[in-house]
Amino acid sequence: MNLTEFNQSDRCEHFSCPERSGSPAVYILLYVCSAAVVLLTLCGNMLVIISVLHFKQLHTPTNMLVLSLAVSDFLVGALAMPPTLIWAVESCWIFDKRYCISFFMISYILSSLSIYNIVLIAVDRYLALSNPFLYMNTISSRTMCIVVFTSWCASLMYNVSLCYFNRSFTRSVMCPGECYLFLNEVWTVIDLVITFIFPCSIIIILYTRVFVIAKKHATAIRELNNHTRPKTQKITSHSMKSERKAAKVLGILVSVFLMCLLPYFIYSLLGDVIELQTETFQKVFIVLYLNSTINPVIYALFYPWFRRCIKLIITLRIFQTDSALINILS
Repeated sequence: MNLTEFNQSDRCEHFSCPERSGSPAVYILLYVCSAAVVLLTLCGNMLVIISVLHFKQLHTPTNMLVLSLAVSDFLVGALAMPPTLIWAVESCWIFDKRYCISFFMISYILSSLSIYNIVLIAVDRYLALSNPFLYMNTISSRTMCIVVFTSWCASLMYNVSLCYFNRSFTRSVMCPGECYLFLNEVWTVIDLVITFIFPCSIIIILYTRVFVIAKKHATAIRELNNHTRPKTQKITSHSMKSERKAAKVLGILVSVFLMCLLPYFIYSLLGDVIELQTETFQKVFIVLYLNSTINPVIYALFYPWFRRCIKLIITLRIFQTDSALINILS
């Protein structure tokens, strides 16, 4: 997550916030659209959070990871997305230097959390499909909560270390109206490996294996459907179908995430060889954050249980007695 360091004294002499061009109506429209995106992000992920926390049937190991991802996406919408969109609309950083540093720290913590939540989802799906019986006997919701908590702590510690050991950006003098984070060359390589190359490699490798296993399961299910099966075989077939469907939906989730993540890291890599442009930097940040808006939409499109949960939440039926025990998976 690096930005090329440059001669700031020369740049600050020539930098000034551009004057607004266009009618006030255009700016009002941009702010309304930005507010709508933030509101959609917050409401969509809050619905996921309430659903997983409230309904007992959703207290599964996989959904603990979905919950963790929804929480990080909600925080993106609440803490990272608003200043980024204001920055893009104004074409100028209107907040102070301290908030700029805090903004980058929060953004990097939440981005790394999202990345490693996706990694954990890939690992979870691989284990569930490669050995479903062992998975059901060894992986519990409590175990997954411990894994998620560890992931959050590790992300926090890593980004605090990034801030502490990379002193150059904390001592740098930023131009008024600009907001950049500077990493030295060593931390640039470390950060690239930890937050992009390593997790993305795991995601791609595991999901390649997941879809190979899912294809084998599909073949096995077709063979079972061609014969009279005892009850245990029917249960096994249903379980295999459920795991394949979960792998397919989460595969879409991962693919969208990688598409949103890739522009940012391409820009970070090219930052050492091309001249930085504020507008491009803002756009790749916005694309990265839009993934937090898209994720709940994916759940709504592909998960019938999520649509049922939304209906129960909107109609306030979740406040009824024993509403947590409502069957939403049938």
